[in-house]
This record gives sequence, C-alpha cells and structure tokens, in this order.
Amino acid sequence: MNPRVHRLPDDILARLASGGGGAEAARQLVAAERSKHRLLVLGVVRLAGSHPAVGRAYDLLAEVEKHAPRAVESVIAHPAVGAWASHVIRSRETADFSGSVQLGALAAVAAIRACRPVRVEVPAPDGRIMLPSLGEIVIPGKADLVDLHLHADGTVEVGGRRVNVHDDEGQFWRPLRRIGVGGFSLWVDDLDPFRWSPDNVPDDRLSTAELDIWREYLQVSWQVLKARHWTLADETAEIVSVLTPITGPEYRMNSATARDRFGAIGMSTPHEWRWLAYTFAHEVQHAKLGAVLDILELLEPDDGGYYAPWRPDPRPLAGLLQGVYAHVGVAGFWRRERAHDTDQQAHVEFAHWRQAAYEATGTLLDSGRLTAPGERFVTAMRSTLADWMAESVPRTALAAADERAAAHREAWLARNT
Repeated sequence: MNPRVHRLPDDILARLASGGGGAEAARQLVAAERSKHRLLVLGVVRLAGSHPAVGRAYDLLAEVEKHAPRAVESVIAHPAVGAWASHVIRSRETADFSGSVQLGALAAVAAIRACRPVRVEVPAPDGRIMLPSLGEIVIPGKADLVDLHLHADGTVEVGGRRVNVHDDEGQFWRPLRRIGVGGFSLWVDDLDPFRWSPDNVPDDRLSTAELDIWREYLQVSWQVLKARHWTLADETAEIVSVLTPITGPEYRMNSATARDRFGAIGMSTPHEWRWLAYTFAHEVQHAKLGAVLDILELLEPDDGGYYAPWRPDPRPLAGLLQGVYAHVGVAGFWRRERAHDTDQQAHVEFAHWRQAAYEATGTLLDSGRLTAPGERFVTAMRSTLADWMAESVPRTALAAADERAAAHREAWLARNT
C-alpha cells in the first residue's frame, strides 16, 4: 500500500502545457492520481486509529495486494473512493470518522476480484451495502456493520442472503452498468453515495431507455474522436473510467469534473452525440490540469476576481486557469471539426473560444501570481493559441464570434460592476 513520488518530465509537462499531451502524458497523470488515492486511504486508516474493523479491513487489503495487486489497484482507483477518503479526512475537524469503516467494502471488492474466500465487516446504512466499482447489495434492516462471507466464485453471503456479483440486476443485487464501443468502455455510476455531490444527482438510477441513449451517443462520439481527434481519444481512454449522471438545467445539458473524483465525468443525459464528444474535450482538460496541480504549484494564492469570458461571475486566478486550459481543449476540438462542418457553427465556436482563451492567458500572465513553472505553462498555452489566432476563419463566422464576445462582456460588466 505504499505510494510513490511523482514528477513530470520536462517534455511531458511541455506537451501538457501546449494543451495536449497524448497517451503517455495521460498515463503519468493517472499514475500520480492513483498514488494520491493510496495516500488518502492511508490517511483514513491513520485517522481511524485503533478502530478494530478498519484495522482488519486494512490488513485484508494489504494481504490481497501481495497476491493480486491489480485487484487492489482497481478498487482504490475508482473515482468515488477518492471522494470517500477525502470526505473522511476532512471530517477530522469534527472527529467524525464513522465513514472510515467503508474501508471494509474496499477490501471486499479487492478480495472478490482476487477470488479469495474471506469474511469482512462492511457498513450497511439504510439496508444497503455499497461495493465501490461493483454495485450494491440490499439486505433486510440496517446495521452499522455486517459480516460479508465472500466465496471464490464471486458469490457473497450476508444477512441470510446469497448474491452473485457477476449477475445482472436482481431483487437483492444492483450492479453498476457498463457502456462502450470498440474496446473503450466506461462504468455508469448511479449508485455510490460518494459518486457526486448529493445536491447534483438524480433521485433514481438511469432508466434502461436513458442508458440506451448514453450508449448510442457514446458509440457515435467515440468513433468521431478516434477518427478526427485521436490525441483527445487517447487521453480519454487513459483517464476516464466512469460517467456519473448529474442533473442539468431544463432543456440544456450539464457536465463537470471534480478534483477528488479523478477519472469520472459527471453529466446529464446527452441530447446529441456532438455534445458528448465536446464534453470529453472540455472535461478531460479539467482532469489533466487537476492532476498537474497535484504535482506542481502553478499559482500563488490570490483572492482576486477576474473576468472570465465563459462565466457570469468574477473568478479567482485558480478558476481562471482551469477555465483557460479547458477552453484550449474546446477551441482545439472545434478547430478540427471545421473540416467536417456543414454550416458555420464549428468556425464560430473555434473563433470565439480561441479568442476567449487567448485573452485570459494575458490576464494570467499579467497577474504577477504565477510561479516559475506556472509562467512557463501559461506561456506555452498562449503560444498555441497565438498560432491558432493566425488561422483563417470565414468573415461571417468571425463577426458572429466577435458579437458573442462583446455581448458576454457587456452583460458581465452590467452584472458585476
């Protein structure tokens, strides 16, 4: 369970700073984030102190890792595990470590994947046992802790019931579901209580009809990414492992990432394949930068509020940096889409977002709050955008983009001055 030190080689950091990175850069970021999850899990164990159930769960996890390290790696890397561990550690301010017993469920998943017959204690609030990255067992009643008896064939005995975690959904077993195409598949996590902020998740699981929509649009968007946006496709395949349904505004779509849920993208049900492809372009950038910031300090602290050409409110520099990096990815997506657009939407989007991101890099460079690595990082982004600013765009599309930018700034000034 020992994490390791991670540093980004100069060439990898330079590729990331230019807005891309590719598969190798993505793999290095993934490795760093998995070490971060290990540190968080170790932090939970240390905070729990002498709690016997936590100690036994950790011993089991360590024992499984000796014989099946990938089984442990897969569950620790699950995005909701990072959110759970972060939550428990933040709870130290109230000395509430009750959530630490969820470590037993992590150990159970690792043992199941390693085909090891063992017994382990897990929490069952509200009569449900969440096995991160696998699914949920429903039992009669509720209990702080219950005994799981795991068998080598994947069956689990608990509360007088026996379920097989490899089965489809049944009365007492609700598995996470997968969607995918061409060797690329993702978990759809609509069960784990730590999958996203409770205020932003739907009340129920995705219906079969909605899941079919997600599956259909993923198939089309992934084919497009592989054909037209291969660097983005490579990064997405390395980084993204989970899609989490979240609520969206009426008649619109919503997407997000979170630093403590690396590998997950939260999104509302897509209405078209291109929005889903664009969402990967946007959110993978956020995930990459979040991982970079876990390794490197790019900014000094600030409490300022700056204009961001994509937000209605003033943003601190940390938020502005995230937005710039995301919109470098957005501009790059529309830049390639221009060759396949039947109208001028891609030209308008490219012109608008290259200008917005270029303007915001100037704000960052003029702030005086960038560290030396941050200065190099933002300068490299600006260099990419400067090259794109020199590319030709149809006059009507450029005029539409300029009009859109002017309207945003006018509305922002009216709201915030």
